[in-house]
Amino acid sequence: MNCDQVRSNLIAYLKGELEEAMVRSVEEHLVRCSSCRQELEGARKLLSWTEAASEKAVIEKVEGIIDDATSAGASDIHLDPQRDGSLSIRQRIDGVLREVESVGSARRYGIVARIKMLAEMNVSESSLPQDGRAKWAAGGKDFDVRVATVPSIYGEGMVVRILDQSSVLIGLDKLGIRDDHLRAIEKLVYQPNGLIIVSGPIGAGKTTTIYSMLDRVNKPEIKLVTVEDPVEYSLKGACQIHINKKAGLTFPVALRAALRWDPDVIYVGEIRDLESLHVSAEAALTGHLVITTVHASDAAGALQRLTDHLASAGVEPFVVGATLIGVIAQRLVRKVCSSCKEEVQIDPSDPKARALGITADDLKDHKVYKGKGCKKCHMTGYRGRTGVYEVLTITKELGALIGEGAAGTEVVEAARREGFVPMQEDGRRKVLDGTTTLEEAFRVLA
Repeated sequence: MNCDQVRSNLIAYLKGELEEAMVRSVEEHLVRCSSCRQELEGARKLLSWTEAASEKAVIEKVEGIIDDATSAGASDIHLDPQRDGSLSIRQRIDGVLREVESVGSARRYGIVARIKMLAEMNVSESSLPQDGRAKWAAGGKDFDVRVATVPSIYGEGMVVRILDQSSVLIGLDKLGIRDDHLRAIEKLVYQPNGLIIVSGPIGAGKTTTIYSMLDRVNKPEIKLVTVEDPVEYSLKGACQIHINKKAGLTFPVALRAALRWDPDVIYVGEIRDLESLHVSAEAALTGHLVITTVHASDAAGALQRLTDHLASAGVEPFVVGATLIGVIAQRLVRKVCSSCKEEVQIDPSDPKARALGITADDLKDHKVYKGKGCKKCHMTGYRGRTGVYEVLTITKELGALIGEGAAGTEVVEAARREGFVPMQEDGRRKVLDGTTTLEEAFRVLA
């Protein structure tokens, strides 16, 4: 037997499914070939994990873990190996992790292997990070499940991201965007060309905002192209490109190809290199509306990062001033649970109130609330999240400032004189209208 023949028969060999003559041939080859002996160890591990993952109790446990998370509205499930061999299971609900249970070492490997099998990942590989995805249906909804594993000192950890296909296209008017911000965003997305930046940290809700914007302009008369890694959600009628770096389909390659499709609107999932940024700026200059994301804390930071990156790519500031039409920065704050909310009093001298600009006069005219905790909100006092935004529309005056090389903070300060409303003010208003609490707004914004 040669190596290929032996390796193709290793699982059958371990299961005892080979004829006696074949068994002898495999064993004789294994004595001579150290490489195939290593393959045998991998096959033994694969068989062990696969058998553990196929146990009825493990299958039911995994189904329960994912179903519980979807019914609770969790965005992520964290499965973390512990020092004692157990597996800690936590759910991220409304942006905050909460412990659900701990699974003993006897079931740990079976659970991890089962989820890897569902996500079409290499079950036997535990020494390198992996990514996978799967579809899941629960409660009459369809979910896209993303799985990421990483080796740790106590074993292989895993995060399962749950994307609700029905929740992303809820509409711009359902995201907690105040009326003046909503009008500004709608004006931006209906521009024939230019660059729109949506900024915020990971988990700030950028994807929901962007897909709601895309849904607003996604009409039969509009050619919409998205370039993503990975494609987050399906948009009817849009041409969506899934980046495949192994095959050579990188962001710059996909972007240049997309420009040959005669697009009207292009969404670039996240600009991660200077070439992609350069191509996006060129597209915006040549008659396309380009929407993309930048990881920055606010509009000033996003603007500064954009200008710095383009400068590194040899693009002059005046090009940025002529290209950029708007920056949308956002965060997510937890909402007060409507089932257990109660009025509370705030001391205007509280440092948190001062940080958000809440005054004694504000508190005379507004009632402030806090959730005392109930079953519906898992005793947290919060249920659901809403966006806190700032929208920087680039006027001719601001574009000229950018073109002169002004810093992002200078541009935003000039925008304040034109009526720009910062994110902190949006958070302040959401405290005063009872949407969120002082503590939550301070936690997220201050």
